Amino acid sequence: MTRLIRKVYRSLPVIRELQHAHSQRNELREKLSKLIILQQELFYARCIDQQKYMCPLRLTRHEHQVYSQHGEDGIIAEVLRRVGTSRKVFLEIGVGDGLENNSAFLLAQGWTGCWLEGSNACCDKIRRGFKRQMASGSLTLKQSFITRENINSLVEGWEAVDVLSIDIDLNTYYIWEAIRHIGARLIVVEYNGTVPPSVDWKARYDANGWWDGSNYMGASLKAYELLGIKLGYSLVGCDISGTNAFFVRNDLVEGRFHGPFTAEEHFEPARYWLDRRNGHPIGYGDFLHA
Repeated sequence: MTRLIRKVYRSLPVIRELQHAHSQRNELREKLSKLIILQQELFYARCIDQQKYMCPLRLTRHEHQVYSQHGEDGIIAEVLRRVGTSRKVFLEIGVGDGLENNSAFLLAQGWTGCWLEGSNACCDKIRRGFKRQMASGSLTLKQSFITRENINSLVEGWEAVDVLSIDIDLNTYYIWEAIRHIGARLIVVEYNGTVPPSVDWKARYDANGWWDGSNYMGASLKAYELLGIKLGYSLVGCDISGTNAFFVRNDLVEGRFHGPFTAEEHFEPARYWLDRRNGHPIGYGDFLHA
């Protein structure tokens, strides 16, 4: 009887029309997604063909996405090619679930390192997905709400790293400012690309604060440039999405990167619509276990 009712129900003209409309909607959504990806690729291709990006010492042309949110994986690889590595160790503060950050690809290539993350849900996923790396000691996970008051105790024992990446949205500036005794070759920080490059601006520090999803977060590129100078680092580039800024230790910069090392020279405006994930979805597969 139930099967008969279902059969009659599906045969109703209005139900058939709704199913057809649903199918068309899904087809349209798929085509729109492909069109957006095509627009993103065309925009990127046109950008890097501009005179501004022709200098071989600029980093933008080296963008490539494996696990990073944008093209950070490629830029990080190029910076390390130029400045070398010492121990192949990373420290990343704010990693999400581990599948879309700036050091997962380094881990996949045999690096070791430490992740700091405050989200219970994200840390649970990391413990399940990266069980083998954590058991082998190649990955250490520290779960904690991160503040400038506790950051140095959290990173104790991880001062000798090649790459330091910081992205905790609201308080990123203050975490980098507070960290002591880390002389990473490369530091990657998320900056606020909605603020003009000449403006020294940062969100007010709030030890208990969370990002509310607005553009009130982090700090301007100029603020990071000035902080980098104070800490012995030079701003050597940004990704084209206007999300991440890359800083290299001053003793490794000369002749290797495009100058001047100022916000005005390297600024990229916020182009968050370039957030894309081409190819197959990322997963906790055997590639990470290599």
